[in-house]
Amino acid sequence: MADVNIAAPRSGPPARLGPRLSPLAMFGIILVIGFVAMAVFAPLLAPYDPSVPDLRARLAPPFWTEGGVPGHLLGTDHLGRDMLSRLIFGSRVALLVGFFGVIVAMVIGVAVGLVSGYFSGKFDAVLMGIVNSLLAIPNTLLYLTVLAVFGQSLLLLVLIIGCINWTTFARVVRGEVLTIKRREFIEASRTIGQRPVVTLFKHVLPNVMGPIIVIATMNVAMLIILEASLSFLGFGVQPPTVTWGRMLADGRNYVATAWWLAAFPGIMITLLTLSLIFIGDWMRDRFDPRSE
Repeated sequence: MADVNIAAPRSGPPARLGPRLSPLAMFGIILVIGFVAMAVFAPLLAPYDPSVPDLRARLAPPFWTEGGVPGHLLGTDHLGRDMLSRLIFGSRVALLVGFFGVIVAMVIGVAVGLVSGYFSGKFDAVLMGIVNSLLAIPNTLLYLTVLAVFGQSLLLLVLIIGCINWTTFARVVRGEVLTIKRREFIEASRTIGQRPVVTLFKHVLPNVMGPIIVIATMNVAMLIILEASLSFLGFGVQPPTVTWGRMLADGRNYVATAWWLAAFPGIMITLLTLSLIFIGDWMRDRFDPRSE
């Protein structure tokens, strides 16, 4: 008997190169690479220890303004800590929470979406009931409650953010799987007796990678803003670890007299998230077949 060919026609990521990089996407990639390099080499790039205060130099403005101190290019905060050094080290927390939080969310959400969409029936109803229940609860309330109960370490923050934000992945992957599992190559894999786990990982998962990549890229930007918001409220990673959200919180009482305390961390958050959004827009055009 002739062998049955069940090679899956992959919808994403596609073999084509896709749309060329737009100027905005290129700008975003360059900035993200710069932020990653800054985070990795923070101890070498930072001119000062970001946690050591110097009350003699407190609230020094940026060097190009009147009263600026040449040794502190972006000025100092209310405790005399160097702003440039704190911004450099703050990128570490933002990127760690953003990227690793998305990885945790993606692993959970993709697994739930694959199983729910492929097996359907009562199993699907139970899993989607859990997803809908989580979506009905305000995320901010969940974050604040869990962090207040279990503490506020960086590892715990990443796990909590990932374990709460997996629902988007689950819903999108489930919808894609419901469509893909009716295609001929899935029926062929069942006919020759392949185990469901093999079918899921060999034939189904490669065909839903496009939407997964797009969602992951967009969610990194969202989680960076989320981490900054939690730190601003005092529920993020605690001092002496430097975060941009904490820097914003420290600068809110000095907006009228020391604008740089809030302006520079705000600019960093804006640049990083916009860069990721630009990259996500390009990836959507490249990997999502519905955008063609």
